[in-house]
Amino acid sequence: MTACSADMIAVHARLQPDRLAAHDLTSGETWTYRQLDRLVGGLVAALRQRGIAPGDRIALHARNSVAQVALHFACARLGAIFVPLNWRLGEAELAQLLTLANPSLVMGDPQAPATIAGLSVRDFPAFVTAASKLEPARDQVPDWTAPSLILFTSGTSGASKGVALSERALRETAVNFGVLTRVDSTSTVLCEAPMFHIIGLVTNIRPVLTQGGTILVSDGFQPERTLGRLQDADLGITHFIGVPQMMEMIRRQPGFDPDRLRHLVALVSGGAPHDHEDQQSWLGCGIPMVLGYGMSEAGTIFGMPADCGIIAGKIGSVGLRMPGVETRICGADGAVCRPGEAGELKLRGPNLFCGYWHNPQETAAVVDGEGWFATGDIVREDDDGFYWIVDRKKDMFISGGENVYPAEIETQLRSYPGLAACALVGVPDAQWGEVGHLVLVPQPGATISAADVQAFLSARLARYKLPRHISLRDALPVTATGKVQKGELRRALVAADAGA
Repeated sequence: MTACSADMIAVHARLQPDRLAAHDLTSGETWTYRQLDRLVGGLVAALRQRGIAPGDRIALHARNSVAQVALHFACARLGAIFVPLNWRLGEAELAQLLTLANPSLVMGDPQAPATIAGLSVRDFPAFVTAASKLEPARDQVPDWTAPSLILFTSGTSGASKGVALSERALRETAVNFGVLTRVDSTSTVLCEAPMFHIIGLVTNIRPVLTQGGTILVSDGFQPERTLGRLQDADLGITHFIGVPQMMEMIRRQPGFDPDRLRHLVALVSGGAPHDHEDQQSWLGCGIPMVLGYGMSEAGTIFGMPADCGIIAGKIGSVGLRMPGVETRICGADGAVCRPGEAGELKLRGPNLFCGYWHNPQETAAVVDGEGWFATGDIVREDDDGFYWIVDRKKDMFISGGENVYPAEIETQLRSYPGLAACALVGVPDAQWGEVGHLVLVPQPGATISAADVQAFLSARLARYKLPRHISLRDALPVTATGKVQKGELRRALVAADAGA
């Protein structure tokens, strides 16, 4: 049987045992590949001592650390399933996740609660310390098509779902992400995205450790500190992955000096639309600002080559299809769209998830009998094979027979003066079926005029795309990971209109 991708640590422990594998920037500890392999093996032994068997779930409530990375690899090596918990969630939300996962063991760092949903939370640092003293367990090669990780969706449209991922799928992300972003054995990745998210635990970690490079693990993103680390020649960071808001904040820092960042192979932005002006500013500094596209259920799917010239010629594109990923773009009738036409993206390949944990109904709703996964995202492919994200299928609405994609309107407003956030949703209308209701959140102390915003959009968009209603609020409803809950927003707006 082919070894699982977690065993790449063991391979590099033999090939380059003294190469730096990981540096925990919070504790200051470092691990060579030999030492990291030994820690993973010790954690396997410790889990076995507690009676953990293949298929059991291990939940962790903790901030980023190299120890968390090692625990995930230990679960993979043992055949257990790692379940990282979003430590930003409230007690009721965490209880829902643990009820779904039904873990055999729950651990946490010093900031974790003592109990969650009536389950005792064991001391994770103490567990790691004890495990590091054990004789490492060896020669465990589990079924690499079985789940080794459960990541929870953020639940923008209802209850969270557990995305079950196998080592085979995680290996595909390691390969796919590394190809176009040029990750190799000389790469050093700064890991700051939270490890309960696919970017934090998978995209940041798997590609570089598979190639024998180095991870620098941080306890979180702080714009000024992050910029200092990226500019620190001694750290030698080559790659940093984050969301657009993080990239924009880095460039706005007083100490921003592009001359000290040109050693970067790639800054990778994903998870939300990236402002074109911000991306062009990075490219103008000679720094590859790479857009990509992926999701918990399928890992990395599209990516731009880390080449400023190519990126500038396709500004806003999320790039090319990754190796091993089959794609279809389908219209509302299910027919495959012609090049340039927008439709729902469907995927097939070894990168796909095993299904939603203990939720066959939701799985069957998105994966058909031929293995095609319906992403719910509207995309188009140009004549050169580059892909462009249009919007979420569920966010699209039809006004007077025309498709309206809220993301297109929201993107126009990303740089609007004094605007902190915005969201457009479709609401019922007697004449047009649905019309757009745009909600604006001003920055503290800023004044925004609905009429001025409408005039701004009128100069940039077709008339049918313009919102019929515009209102101002102090905040938008968001999930624990910061995604706007458009369903909740739409319900609130419709209810308010009905009560008016």
